[in-house]
Amino acid sequence: MKIKEGFNIRQLCGENIVVAEGEANIDFSVVISVNETAAHIWKAVAGKDFTVEDMADSLLAEYEVDKETALADCKALAEKWQEVGILE
Repeated sequence: MKIKEGFNIRQLCGENIVVAEGEANIDFSVVISVNETAAHIWKAVAGKDFTVEDMADSLLAEYEVDKETALADCKALAEKWQEVGILE
């Protein structure tokens, strides 16, 4: 999977917000706010093809978490990102 072209993460008023750039991606009915952990994952995988395992590896390298929990959390996050349409 890959983050769709035109989506980026920005910090706005202390919050990490996924923003759409370009007319094709703009949908003002959805604002996607992500926590610091999800923002870390985003930055680790942005611009490249990745798997849930790659997402989990980025967590394991940065946070004290067991692999099973990291995989489960990253699977849920990837499903959510897919649901809101920011993954291809």
